[in-house]
Amino acid sequence: MNINIRKATEKDFPAIFGLIQELAEFENGLDKVSNTLEQMYEQKDCFDCYVAETNDDEIVGMALYFFTYYTWVGKSFYLEDLYVKEAWRGKGLGTQLMDKMIEIAKAENCKRFRLQVLHWNEPAIKLYEKSGFTVDKTWYNCDIHSL
Repeated sequence: MNINIRKATEKDFPAIFGLIQELAEFENGLDKVSNTLEQMYEQKDCFDCYVAETNDDEIVGMALYFFTYYTWVGKSFYLEDLYVKEAWRGKGLGTQLMDKMIEIAKAENCKRFRLQVLHWNEPAIKLYEKSGFTVDKTWYNCDIHSL
């Protein structure tokens, strides 16, 4: 079956939101998801997304990203989520999505490409290292969730 990697549109938001929830469940954090589909529509200018779509129009993967600025390097690319449905893993979709993200970051002249990965997600770590990432274990996440 052929897979098409294409830029997402608003009509894809329900499927993307479903993938976000699947990812949260996979990461044992579904209870931490406070985003909503309505919020995605309201904040659509804050992110971009590419989807992996079958020739049956089923969205089976996604890569959601945004641009940011890091004072030490300048304009940067931040990959918030890369997710492929379980039944489609191991078929190269993650690599195809990652290649597209790297292509976009280069085309946008980004000086850094950053993402986060859970320490126990070995398949993702292997994909990222294969793509050229260095896994840095020295920084901690610091968040405020109730603004």
